[in-house]
Amino acid sequence: MSVVAAKLAELGLTLPEVVPPLAAYQPAVQSGVCVYTSGQLPMVEGKLPVTGKVGAEVTAEEAKELARICALNALAAVKSVAGDLDRVARVVKVVGFVASAADFTGQPGVVNGASELLGQVLGDKGVHARSAVGVAVLPLDAPVEVEIQVELTRA
Repeated sequence: MSVVAAKLAELGLTLPEVVPPLAAYQPAVQSGVCVYTSGQLPMVEGKLPVTGKVGAEVTAEEAKELARICALNALAAVKSVAGDLDRVARVVKVVGFVASAADFTGQPGVVNGASELLGQVLGDKGVHARSAVGVAVLPLDAPVEVEIQVELTRA
């Protein structure tokens, strides 16, 4: 068992199947030693567990958990092209989009769900630069979407 797989198991997490694309794109692509994921929605078994705007239909706490699911889906996408998450040298950047009610300003706290998961799973390799952006709407009325960029070790 790989180190990252053992850490996921220790945390009681299972890496999901890669979420199939909803349009004309790939879940992740590799360029050199970098992997770039497409925006990952908080899909669980092919469905969004919650929809709506954060600060209206969805609480910040619920959205933070959804961002965690997005990050787990992003790790699955990375593994699909890297072959093994033990090849992750570091997470370089995380971008989180939060479908926000007009008066909601807690986007950084929501995206912490993704950042914290990456730190728990990857340790120091999960420390990254980040943007947390409020948007009017996301695909399928998802509350949160997360994309990540990682650097791999040479195979």
